[in-house]
Amino acid sequence: MFYRVGIAVVGGLVLLAGILMIPYPGPGWLVVFAGLAILATEFAWAHRLLGHARARYDAWTDWLARQHWSVKLLVLAGTGAIVLVTLWLLGTVGWVAGWFGIRWTWLQSPFG
Repeated sequence: MFYRVGIAVVGGLVLLAGILMIPYPGPGWLVVFAGLAILATEFAWAHRLLGHARARYDAWTDWLARQHWSVKLLVLAGTGAIVLVTLWLLGTVGWVAGWFGIRWTWLQSPFG
């Protein structure tokens, strides 16, 4: 029982970290699949979800590869917008701007 709980906690944390990393450059999807693989060692639902997620990911990348360059650029711009908004909300944009002496109030996070 303790082993299953440990797998659930570790796999869940890895999965959550991967989900948070998806829009950013780096191994977001790899970490998601790793978290699901950890969970799949003990839970049948995670095994099914891992297979489904792999199939959806492959379908998405295949679809995107067939698209016109303008669609690819739009997806890239959307991803970049998500990254910038998240960094702004976390206060990173205002913090980095401060390194260059830029103290515009609209660059500061609404949460800090």
